[in-house]
Amino acid sequence: MGPREDEAMDSLVCPVSERRPQPAARHALPEFTPELAAEMAPMYARVQHVVTPMEWPAYAPLIKAINILKKERNAVILAHNYMTPEIFNCVGDFRGDSLQLAREAARVDADIIVQAGVHFMAETSKLLSPDKTVLIPDPLAGCSLAASITAEDVRMLRDAYPGVPIVTYVNTSAAVKAECDITCTSSNAVKIVESLGAPRVLLIPDEYLARYVQTQTKVEIIAWKGRCEVHELFTAEDIEAMRAADPGMKVIAHPECPPEVIAAADFTGSTAAMIGYVKNNRPRKVALITECSMASNVAVEAPDVEFIRPCNLCPHMKRISLENIYEALRDMKYEVHVDRGIAAKARRAVERMINLTN
Repeated sequence: MGPREDEAMDSLVCPVSERRPQPAARHALPEFTPELAAEMAPMYARVQHVVTPMEWPAYAPLIKAINILKKERNAVILAHNYMTPEIFNCVGDFRGDSLQLAREAARVDADIIVQAGVHFMAETSKLLSPDKTVLIPDPLAGCSLAASITAEDVRMLRDAYPGVPIVTYVNTSAAVKAECDITCTSSNAVKIVESLGAPRVLLIPDEYLARYVQTQTKVEIIAWKGRCEVHELFTAEDIEAMRAADPGMKVIAHPECPPEVIAAADFTGSTAAMIGYVKNNRPRKVALITECSMASNVAVEAPDVEFIRPCNLCPHMKRISLENIYEALRDMKYEVHVDRGIAAKARRAVERMINLTN
């Protein structure tokens, strides 16, 4: 792990099982019996076209145990769009993008939040739910984009561009958010940039998101060279090859993709906007140019749509599994903490965005 990743995580996690009284009963995993298979059959029917019959006997006992633990702990699980379908559809209480999840968690009457996502998402949940216990199933679930910039880098940008507002994508650490004026998401970045009333704005850290926003506004955008290691892998040649195979298909790209990919797509939008496009337009065949698992999750809601899956997996998201979600809830481990001083400033940046977009 490099120094940038260290900073992003140095306020993040610590085991809590030794500090917190535990129920006397230990939760053993049930066996996959015919009775359990029958009980879980309605849930499997929902995901059977994205979870194979060979996988389900391994997943079902974990899903059963996790859902029992959630009730006992008064816990909710936040499942990001990039989670695998058995997590997203079978144990996730709230599903969506990182900010949507954090906002939902802040509203819900729960004592514990389990973040099925990566570390910056867990921190954002803690910022908006400071009195709740936030757990992350794997403390090493990082993010290449969040790791591309540090709080020190932002202070350097302040010195280099005095008086220029700094907007940070939510895909950053709490320490970075604390140094910025306001946060944004891929869906509201243009609105946030224009709300500041400034001729120039720093939009960090995603270079490609910044370049996309520049095509949508007259505000001068100053970018940072951060990139998502998943989205930067896609190329215009990939899209050309898919269209050659089926000229009638629709291509939907995330704004973290390179500009030439966005230019070749039929539609560009956040994960929520991509899902909305599929649900509202019901294309015969579609390629979602983003993390691979999202196509499986949208397919559950739109079984009539055929998905072409140019499969780039996020190795950080894939650190989260049913097994470590179960263990985190069972043992109450890997609690997320954010330094109080950092949290207060970072929370202001997030809440400023929320107030504007409300």
